[in-house]
Amino acid sequence: MEETKGWSQSISDELAAFIAAQRSFFLATVSSEGAPYIQHRGGPPGFLRIISPTRLGFVDFKGNKQFITQGNLVDNPKAHILLIDYAKGQRVKLWGEAQVVEGDQLLIQELMPQDYQARAEQVILFDVSAWDINCPKHIPRRYEHVDVERAIQERDARIAELEAKLRGAL
Repeated sequence: MEETKGWSQSISDELAAFIAAQRSFFLATVSSEGAPYIQHRGGPPGFLRIISPTRLGFVDFKGNKQFITQGNLVDNPKAHILLIDYAKGQRVKLWGEAQVVEGDQLLIQELMPQDYQARAEQVILFDVSAWDINCPKHIPRRYEHVDVERAIQERDARIAELEAKLRGAL
């Protein structure tokens, strides 16, 4: 990791707001043999929670049953989180160490997104050692389906309103 840039170590208010808005991120780990692995994690906005100025946590939902991330973290806690907001063209990288917490129902309840229908398996805690806002170049623009649906509904409502006015004017 480059140490000359003076990257931040604690989570700023700006980063906290960015994290709270995300619906997904990528978590990278490495095995004891050095084999890299990256896994997508998703949930409702805010499922990746800020626990302290240097700690994040999230409920790990039932997934592909491979448990590769979990196994890697047992042998090597070094991890990396990549957050991308495709709609705004923003990307944030976080370096740190992660640990799996199994069987802590209170922690699961604390971090479980409200009204989210998924089975919680465990919690992953991530201690931030550095973070950086990455270059926005070459991030493809993509939009969440709920945002697109809302825009289409607003457009359709406006068209219906204008058509009704035209019918009344004729």
